[in-house]
Amino acid sequence: MPFEIVKPGTHIDFIGKWRICVTISVALLLLGIAGIPLRGFRLGIDFAGGTEVQVRFHDVGVVDEGDIRDVVNGLGIPNASVTRFGGGDSDEFLIKFRGSREVEEAAAAEDASGAALEQSDGEEAGAETERREGDAAEAVPKDRIFLLQETLEERIGPLEVQRVEFVGPKVGAELREDGLKAIAIACLLILIYIGFRFSVRFAPGAVVALIHDVSMTASIWILLGLEFDLRVLAALLAIIGYSLNDTIIVYDRIRENMELHTKYDLKEVLNHSVNQTLSRTLLTSLTTLAAVLSLLVLGGEVIRPFALAMAIGILVGTYSSIYIASPSLLWLERRFGAASSGPRAGAQEVPKAPKAPKSEAPKAPRAPKPKTKKAKAGSRRRRRPS
Repeated sequence: MPFEIVKPGTHIDFIGKWRICVTISVALLLLGIAGIPLRGFRLGIDFAGGTEVQVRFHDVGVVDEGDIRDVVNGLGIPNASVTRFGGGDSDEFLIKFRGSREVEEAAAAEDASGAALEQSDGEEAGAETERREGDAAEAVPKDRIFLLQETLEERIGPLEVQRVEFVGPKVGAELREDGLKAIAIACLLILIYIGFRFSVRFAPGAVVALIHDVSMTASIWILLGLEFDLRVLAALLAIIGYSLNDTIIVYDRIRENMELHTKYDLKEVLNHSVNQTLSRTLLTSLTTLAAVLSLLVLGGEVIRPFALAMAIGILVGTYSSIYIASPSLLWLERRFGAASSGPRAGAQEVPKAPKAPKSEAPKAPRAPKPKTKKAKAGSRRRRRPS
C-alpha cells in the first residue's frame, strides 16, 4: 500500500482561495520592490566586480572578524566584508572587497608628474620633472593582496592565502546580463514545451507560476538584505526546473480529468485534480527540503547561499503549484476561452452521487371489468366455425 500523508477523497477548496493567495503574492512582490531603495539591491563580486580572498591563520589563538575588518579598513579598502568559515573556533576567513587589486598610489604619482610638466619650465622644470618621474617609477602599483597579507601577518599573525578570485567590472556586467538572459530563455523554452506537451491553453499558466517563483524568491532575498551572486543565480535556475516538475504533475492530472468529463465545472475539475496530487506534492517537497536543509546546516559558507535560496524556492514553488498555476489556468479559460461556459467534446459528465430511489407504496390490483353484451356477442362469433 503506498504511503500517503493526505487521505484519499480529501476535498479542500484550493481554487476558491486564489484571490487571497494572489493578494499575498502581489503584496510580497511590492515589499521586495520597496525594499530596493531601503535595503539596497546588493550585487556580489560575481556581478559587480571585485576581489575575494580566503585566508587561514596558524597558531594565533582566537581571531575575531572585527580585528581583520579593522586591518582591511586601515588599508583604505572601503565596504569590505569579512566572514568566518566553519564554526566559531575556525581560523579560516573570507574577505571580499570591490575595486581593483592594485593600490591607487601609482595613479596619484602620475597625476603629480603631469601637474609638474604643466607648471615647470626651463632646466629647473626639467630637473623637477625627472625627479617626479623617478618617484612615479618607484611607486609601482602594488597588489592589494600582498599588502593585505603583509599587514595581517604583522598585526595578527602568520597566515596562508588559500584562494584569490578577481572579477573585473566589465566581466561582472556580462555575467549579470547573461544570467538574466538565461532565466528569460528558460521561461521561453518552457512555454514552448508546455504548449507542445499539453496544450497552448496550459502554457501561460505554467510560465506565470515560474515567474512568480523567481520573483518571490528574489523579493525575500532583498528583504533579507543578502547578496546576489552566481550561486544565487544557479539556485534560481534550479528553482525553475523544480517548480516546473511539480506544475507538470498537477497539469497532467487536470488534463486527464478534463478528458473524462464533458458537462463539467472547470473550477471543480481543477480542485479535484489538485486534491488528487496533494499527497505526492507534499511528499516530494518535504523530501527535497530535507536534503536542502542538510546542505544549509552542514554544507559550510560556500554552499550556504545556494542552499538558502533553494529552500525558499521549494516552499514558494510548492505554494505556486497549488495556488497560482491552476488558478491561472482557470482565469485564462474564463477570460479568453469558452470551456467553462459549455460542454467540451469527447468527455463525460462529472459523476455525481446516485440518488436513492423513492420508495413507493404497492398499488392494489385492479378489479376486472365486467364484459358487456357486445363483447359477449363478439366472443360468440369468434367461436363459430368459419
